[in-house]
Amino acid sequence: MVHRFELRVYYEDTDLAGIVYYANYLKFIERARSEWVRGLGIDQVRMKAEGLVFAVRRVEADYLSPARFDDVLEVETAPEAVTAARIVLSQVVKRAGEVVFEARVTLVALSDTGHPVRLPANIRRLSH
Repeated sequence: MVHRFELRVYYEDTDLAGIVYYANYLKFIERARSEWVRGLGIDQVRMKAEGLVFAVRRVEADYLSPARFDDVLEVETAPEAVTAARIVLSQVVKRAGEVVFEARVTLVALSDTGHPVRLPANIRRLSH
């Protein structure tokens, strides 16, 4: 299942050269992940109240082509692997079908004390 999230590049997203500042791609894919989770019906506010949060464990990123001010980008998010302890996602940022950025993101669950915990079974099932 591929989730799609569209966004526009604003001036504040760019650097002095007029291209998207590299760290902002991480913000773009974070927004897309939040919408992906919401689309699965997972209430992260309730999860947090119950003492469980998602955390990024690892990000592998490839910057392939610069995006610029006013570009419309689409972030595709898809699960690659789900285990008892982690979710690995593929996230691809495209501009008019051209891939400009790719990332592989590993998410884990943490308790309210910051310790790793197993992903709840309902989340493991929903993310397949």
